[in-house]
Amino acid sequence: MRMKFKNILVIVCSIFLGTGCNEFLDLVPEDDILTIPKIFETRTGAARWKNDACAGFKTYAVDLNWNPALAGADEYTAGDYARKGQGYISTLYIADGLQTALSPINDIWTYDGVYYYIRYCNTFLQYIGDVYNLRPGELERWTAEVKALKAFYYFELVKRYGPIVLVPQNIDVYAPMEEQRQSRSSVDSCFKAITDLLDEAIPYLQVFAEKDADQRDFFSKEGAMGLKARVRSEERRVGKECRSTLFPYTTLFRSYAASPLFNGGLSQYRNFTNKNGEKLFSEEDKEKWRVAAEYTEEVIEYLENNGYKLISGNEDKSTALLNTMRDLECSVWAPNWANSTEAVMMVAGYNNLYQHLLPKLGSSTSDIHYSGVLKGTLGTSIRMVNKFYTANGLPIEEDKTWTYGDGYAMAQERDPAYTKVVPLGTDVLALHLKREPRFYATIAAPGLYWQRGVYDSYNMIVDSYRGGAFGLKQDRINGDYEQNITGYYIKKGTRSEFNTSSYSNDIMSFAANVHVVIRLAELYLIAAEAWNEYEGPNGVHRTQIFDRLNAIRERAGLSTVQDSWGRYGINPNKFNEQVGLRDIIRRERTIELMFEGHRFWDVRRWGTAIDEGWNDKPQAWVVTAQTWQGFYNNFQGPVTVWDKAAFNPSRDYLFPIKSEEAMISGIVQNPGW
Repeated sequence: MRMKFKNILVIVCSIFLGTGCNEFLDLVPEDDILTIPKIFETRTGAARWKNDACAGFKTYAVDLNWNPALAGADEYTAGDYARKGQGYISTLYIADGLQTALSPINDIWTYDGVYYYIRYCNTFLQYIGDVYNLRPGELERWTAEVKALKAFYYFELVKRYGPIVLVPQNIDVYAPMEEQRQSRSSVDSCFKAITDLLDEAIPYLQVFAEKDADQRDFFSKEGAMGLKARVRSEERRVGKECRSTLFPYTTLFRSYAASPLFNGGLSQYRNFTNKNGEKLFSEEDKEKWRVAAEYTEEVIEYLENNGYKLISGNEDKSTALLNTMRDLECSVWAPNWANSTEAVMMVAGYNNLYQHLLPKLGSSTSDIHYSGVLKGTLGTSIRMVNKFYTANGLPIEEDKTWTYGDGYAMAQERDPAYTKVVPLGTDVLALHLKREPRFYATIAAPGLYWQRGVYDSYNMIVDSYRGGAFGLKQDRINGDYEQNITGYYIKKGTRSEFNTSSYSNDIMSFAANVHVVIRLAELYLIAAEAWNEYEGPNGVHRTQIFDRLNAIRERAGLSTVQDSWGRYGINPNKFNEQVGLRDIIRRERTIELMFEGHRFWDVRRWGTAIDEGWNDKPQAWVVTAQTWQGFYNNFQGPVTVWDKAAFNPSRDYLFPIKSEEAMISGIVQNPGW
């Protein structure tokens, strides 16, 4: 008996061709299958379908193996353990240059990837009108939530692949082959599709404060507004009645649309066409930056008028530096859905990143700092350490007052302002002295303090040499063991007040797996970037540029851009030139958002991977040495700790579509693959 699988649940198994399901369907009696019409007869069935459609939202936002931006950039440096076994983080292989079209890493195009969830969305939208017992307003609201989800999924595809195949509705598996073999749409068409979905959704969505606790995973009005990207014209302005707290994702999306990768700035994509000969990337359009800037300013104004501000003003600590560090630590948290003044978009989902960041101290449960689940395998390199400013708010290489040369000698700190941060009167690496507060709040540097619990006695020196509490327990680098291969640990994304031994339980209770996706600081940076790209630092919006940058710097305990470069800079007029200010803005963005999942996409949208050193092998210290002198390579400078980093600029700005999928569906492959 031939299956009527047009109407059965597993119709969602394919976008283009009905592959992967036919054999299964032919084996299952028709009467035993729960059909889609049956599912959508009741509110309960429709709700379950909606829940399944939402699953990818959390996965692609917070999962280490499905959000490549969390570990796939050059921010983290790790050894073999993090690439296999219990420590497996697949996206590290992207930074190693091991992406292939035959078997892509982080392949969300095929099989059960993003198109799988898009099919769920399309099916829901097709059948939701058949549910007989929906409560008042649910038809419109649920429809809107799923349209917003679909827009999010489109954006995840565009970030990775550029031009994608748009799927307005599911294609019948009995459709002619030429109908199933769809073409890729232009980048501008993709942006418009996202915008249209969000325009349709926003009027019917609830604001976040109105949502029941079990509905927070679904898009709020705020979230949809955040995702919405109005890249076409100023006429598509959002009405005041629709403005809400998660506009920020909108600005992020629009900044992508204006950036060189998607805006005619990279030569390898300018003549890229689909199989019908349609150009997939538009010519550069400077006006996209103006639209992005104006909209971002509108969003910032709305948020600030409704109580949003950068987290600052902690007074619980004993020094100004410690208070600033606490402000910075709290800026990336929204415990138990508490919408702090800075967190403007949150998502729930399991994220075990802390297990890879926090060190494995001790060797048994008798040690107060020991936890069996912690690995500490993700460190960072000298490249990222050097990104942070000096205490004067300048790059080391641009601060004319920097007195430590290359920083690879030992020196002592005696200023009490650094109490409990730098051990006073003790030899430490000069590179770690007189740095900005974000350095100390973000990086657990060798020889410095790291608060690993609520008590002062838990403020520990990071002794990363072999035999030290934070160092190797083995005599060599070995991928079979949980090892930090750089000597640097990461503080950002962890909580200083939780004891290491009980951290897993404490963080689960505290945060409820809620993660900040967008925060106000990022909007400030988007606005500054967009204004500078549109008109430079001497245009009519000069004030807005510097107001946004300086607000972030002030919270970080730094003086203004103008003051820092004017007083201490080798080039005191750098900020008055568009290219110079671009460098400052990008550096500020890198520092402020480091380890939050932005740099991976930023470097791609800017087209700057080679300039950023992504083909340079990560360097750090000799973690197998048993003394500080040996650890610091006899003070001769860092050594290569990982030799597999690679980036091919002719292809790696976009992900490959699996070669089998490209062959079957007839879509064109991305250039270079």
